[in-house]
Amino acid sequence: MDNREALELAAKLAAEAPAPVEVAEPELDEDIDENAPLQELITLLEQRIGTYGFLSRLYFKEVDQPFLDQMHDALYPVETGDPDTDTGYLYIATYLSNLWTESVHELSIDFSRCFFGDGIDAYSAAYPYESVYTSERRLMMEKARSEVYRIYRENGISKTDAWKEGEDHIALEMEFERIICGRCVDALKAGNEEEAYRLLTLQYDFLRNHLANWAPMMTRDLRKFAGTKLYKGLAFLTDGFLRTDLQFLKNLLFGEEGEDEQDEFDMSGDDE
Repeated sequence: MDNREALELAAKLAAEAPAPVEVAEPELDEDIDENAPLQELITLLEQRIGTYGFLSRLYFKEVDQPFLDQMHDALYPVETGDPDTDTGYLYIATYLSNLWTESVHELSIDFSRCFFGDGIDAYSAAYPYESVYTSERRLMMEKARSEVYRIYRENGISKTDAWKEGEDHIALEMEFERIICGRCVDALKAGNEEEAYRLLTLQYDFLRNHLANWAPMMTRDLRKFAGTKLYKGLAFLTDGFLRTDLQFLKNLLFGEEGEDEQDEFDMSGDDE
């Protein structure tokens, strides 16, 4: 079990996925100023871990009362520099500032409407599976599922028996990014720069070839079907975060040369 990490989504995500908070810049002692760039990088990666966990939890299952309370008590960024991210946080915070006695029930209904629909066809909801948006007939369990399953296995990651959905579910793909980012932080803290670089490259490749390749199509549908500002906000936040995260990893690995990722991926939709 040394090299395996279970995706314990059936229980773990619901209880442990952190909501995003505004993280202050670390105060470094003058004696360790030469380590400032490394400490700042670790802080940024830990923020990414928190955001991936937050997004994964929202896509994983309906919001229950404990998670709603956790989100309500969290602090949300106001100006991140990305319009979609800012809109997403604003919508989520606006919903959370107007909670009522039936909010959990309201969100449960909206979750079903957003991600399950009426089941008539493959166009009646924002189905959270890569296969649906990358196969010609919008079918589940297609090539994309096999590809991400192989990547999980190659990196010693498996899902629990309690998770019955396909491996290409967006919650699992985001959880994969969270786990690999966590391993990268561990490698940096251990001084293993070669392993950290490998893990950053793995995150970039998976994000570019999978999440960023299909999530914008899903979030476009999510904006259309969502009835609450929380899930509309989730769509905007997903777009903004994935786009900026892709650019962050690209700059980190290859420098700031070349076109921005927003020029290569259309991750924006029509504002509503």
